[in-house]
Amino acid sequence: MKQVFKLLILLIAVLAAAPLSGAQTIMRKKNVLHSDSVPTVIIAGDTVPVILPERNFGRFDRGLYNYIFAPKGKWGFGITASFGELKTEDIQVLSILKDFDFKGKIYSINPSVQYFFANNQAIGMKFNYSRGTIDLDNMSVDFDEDLNFSIKDVSYYQQSFGFSTFYRTYIGLDQVGRFSIFNDVDLSFGSGSSRFKRLYAGEPKDTRTSTIQGALNFSPGVCVFIQENVSFNISFGVFGLKWRKEHQVTDGIDEGSRVTSGANFRFNLFNINFGLMVVI
Repeated sequence: MKQVFKLLILLIAVLAAAPLSGAQTIMRKKNVLHSDSVPTVIIAGDTVPVILPERNFGRFDRGLYNYIFAPKGKWGFGITASFGELKTEDIQVLSILKDFDFKGKIYSINPSVQYFFANNQAIGMKFNYSRGTIDLDNMSVDFDEDLNFSIKDVSYYQQSFGFSTFYRTYIGLDQVGRFSIFNDVDLSFGSGSSRFKRLYAGEPKDTRTSTIQGALNFSPGVCVFIQENVSFNISFGVFGLKWRKEHQVTDGIDEGSRVTSGANFRFNLFNINFGLMVVI
């Protein structure tokens, strides 16, 4: 009986010394210490609250909390990418669009590095590369006897390089530090080139365009840690300010330059990015 009693005491001591798990862990395998009011966590030897203090600017307290997702002093190395492709052969829509042969492809890749200067707040740099190709082999449009035409042998190619700086804020959704939402404010500059080939009045035309552009973009997203230090994220563009300058040359003849600018506030299906980030 005494030996059984000693074994029970030893088992209780081992369980008490084991790391907490489930909802009592944060930042993947760090112990959470619970007080009577606000839970705390040990980060770099310091005990800090799991819930980040935030000022309530509204009339009512809705009980929303911002939990620690990435602590101060961490580095994040990530990469995001997007890809889209469309291919059709001999498509017909009613009696208007006939013999529609089209191939299009666009993709982008964006490596980045960021530093967390405060809990759930980071600044960083990003390199941007994108490329797209479009080939329209044939398309016939027939509204009536007086309005019908066909287009064939049209191709378009573009690529661009860019550099941007960004500020990102996270909102942790749980004490464990697994899930969060975030928002990017991104200031980017870049340059690129494109080539547009087509038939005009039976003669081939070749237009080359060089571009310089700048943009201020706001991109929300969702981030989740899938491993100890590896997270998966999805972001999409919803708002942006853009400035662009183009210079065109057609068949060796300079056609001049133009400058465009504007703003948009909409969900962009062609600006959805999937990425991975390593936090160390």
